[in-house]
Amino acid sequence: MILAIDTSTAACSVALFGANERLMAREQEVIGRGHAERLVPMIEKLLDGRQPDAILVGVGPGSFTGIRVGIAAAQGLAIGWNIPLDGMSSLALIAASAGEEPGARAAVVPGGHGELFVQEFDGPDLTQLGPHRSLAPEAAAEEIGAPLLLGPGAATLIAARGSGEAREGWPDAGCALDLPEDLRKLAPKPLYGRPPDAKPKAAV
Repeated sequence: MILAIDTSTAACSVALFGANERLMAREQEVIGRGHAERLVPMIEKLLDGRQPDAILVGVGPGSFTGIRVGIAAAQGLAIGWNIPLDGMSSLALIAASAGEEPGARAAVVPGGHGELFVQEFDGPDLTQLGPHRSLAPEAAAEEIGAPLLLGPGAATLIAARGSGEAREGWPDAGCALDLPEDLRKLAPKPLYGRPPDAKPKAAV
């Protein structure tokens, strides 16, 4: 069994996959804040006494705090159960929500300082059309040409661009195994998308 976790946005999402990568159960709540308090109870409910053989955790980009909460929980569980842990792209999870639809799609998530985390993918195989970036809405409007925009920042980008289809959505751990291997075999460490605001003090 594989346990998948994502807490990179306002949503807290967990899923459990069994034999032949079959989705056995999933839970998702849009909670805004409080991932640390909700995540472990959600996992306990989902597992119902079962122990997975591996864990996948969303590594961002997205909310700095949310990403750290998910990775810390996944690391603790992986150590306790002595099972493998891999990271997965949270933007790819959003892009996967369009399923088998053909054509280019972009995942869009609010970032810091009014910017958007954006990345374009092609079709259901989620071929990356470029790296993830943190851009102001106006810059993203010039750079992102995919007609289908997915995620909690999609409407903001549509407003700046003036064209396309926006579908609000969240990273869904239940889509974890729809990701190509290169997007779910990442290092289990934060993929922030831009430098954190907090900077270490210079040595005196």
